[in-house]
Amino acid sequence: MGTHIEHRPRGVVVLTVDHPPVNALPVRGWHELAEALNTAGADPQTRAVVLQAAGRGFNAGVDIKEIAADPGHTKLVEVNHGCYAAFKAVYECPVPVISAVHGFCLGGGIGLVGNSDVIIASEDATFGLPEVDRGALGAATHLSRLVPQHMMRAMFYTGRSVTAQQLLHFGSVWQVVPREELTAAAIALAEEIADKDPLVVRKAKESLNGIDPVDVNRSYRFEQGFTFELNLSGVSDRARDDFVHNGPKKES
Repeated sequence: MGTHIEHRPRGVVVLTVDHPPVNALPVRGWHELAEALNTAGADPQTRAVVLQAAGRGFNAGVDIKEIAADPGHTKLVEVNHGCYAAFKAVYECPVPVISAVHGFCLGGGIGLVGNSDVIIASEDATFGLPEVDRGALGAATHLSRLVPQHMMRAMFYTGRSVTAQQLLHFGSVWQVVPREELTAAAIALAEEIADKDPLVVRKAKESLNGIDPVDVNRSYRFEQGFTFELNLSGVSDRARDDFVHNGPKKES
């Protein structure tokens, strides 16, 4: 359990997140992922990173039960710092990060893929932000990088998900493949990038981040402030309690 690091030939590093049963990451899990990304990026031999997950889905966001079990706000603050660190590590990794997404990609998962350079998804992949149902806000910054503004708002208000095929239509997913071909497809793209001059690619990543119209780190941090407001109001406690006892709401 945790984030596993595999060094493959040609400077490709594969990071596999494995937190059963659904990859809803606890505080420690977010920081482990951030550390793995930072370590991979700091290695001058690394030319591209593939981020994938084991199990039923790519990511189910934060571990709501861990937060709900805390009588105060310590875990909430810690997990917000963890998410911020992980999203930032993806975005600021000196080499391209390719997210290989299967199954569900929810909540914090959107933060990871939204900040990555390329997304390859399996045919069963779905993407969504159920934050409103959890009494939280956040990662609209990253969802905005995947879908047009008005669709982002509708998804955010309703908590509905979209398919990989829909994101392929918008151009935010590079390729949709059968589940069993996902890892190979992501590694093949990583190797294609790794074959380029490494200094040029690293400078390309830095330059692309420099021309982004939105400062994703600051924008996400702004969103997090509203999550704290909701927690102080008490509405978030009620939403988490409902989730723990009744499970997620069904999409209509």
